Amino acid sequence: MKTKWTPLAKKQWKATARYILRMFGKQTKDSFMEEVRQTAELLGEQPYMGKIEPYLAHRPVKYRSIVVNRLNKIVYRIDDDAIRIVAFWDTRREPKKQAEQVE
Repeated sequence: MKTKWTPLAKKQWKATARYILRMFGKQTKDSFMEEVRQTAELLGEQPYMGKIEPYLAHRPVKYRSIVVNRLNKIVYRIDDDAIRIVAFWDTRREPKKQAEQVE
């Protein structure tokens, strides 16, 4: 299944990458980017590997999440034609506030 990023998710991912580049350098940023790409690719092969996201469980659409590393996770939903990555969360931030941003 194809993986598609929403504008919000892409913006969040790129902001995190810029922060990593600024604080830790290019090699760490490149490693981070590859880790996220591999996780997104795995979702395309195994869409149900992520757990139901508890902060979005009350919504009619089922959102799932998968931890990329100890600081970030991908929030997504499974559509008929694709995996839609709807958010890229920093696990250190308040999850309820991040959930409010998901459309």
